[in-house]
Amino acid sequence: MPPAQPAARTPHEVLEHYHRALVSMSADDLADLYAPDATHEFPFPFPGMPNCYEGREQVRAGFRAAWQHSPATPAGLRDVTVHPTADATVLIAEQTVTGTVATTGEPFAFPGILVLHVEDGRITRVRDYMDALTITRTLRRDPGTEPASAQAERSGMKR
Repeated sequence: MPPAQPAARTPHEVLEHYHRALVSMSADDLADLYAPDATHEFPFPFPGMPNCYEGREQVRAGFRAAWQHSPATPAGLRDVTVHPTADATVLIAEQTVTGTVATTGEPFAFPGILVLHVEDGRITRVRDYMDALTITRTLRRDPGTEPASAQAERSGMKR
């Protein structure tokens, strides 16, 4: 008799693994959660980001490249709220990714919403609503090129 197959992960379990892969910046662990023909959509992409990854291997390559070139180092998630839907295979998760920007040493908090579709324990579709403006502003913040007024505002000084 062949060994029993482990039960497929629930959408909530997949989300937990997704969060762990995100914080550890493991493109392999993240991509392994996806079905081979899954899509990961970015309805509000920031500059240089595609609108969609099509297929598990594009997810793997896309996140690997993005994380290798990003100065953002995630440390955790906060304010995670999961909203069930009428469809048991779909979750909506509000979350804030927190961490540090390596180039400035400053902390960051990037809010976002994930709409996660999971079938047979694999992600089939993600709609990833990131706060692209906050991410772009935070990652491009360079005291040497930032306008003096913005530097003064951040430091609490008034002009």
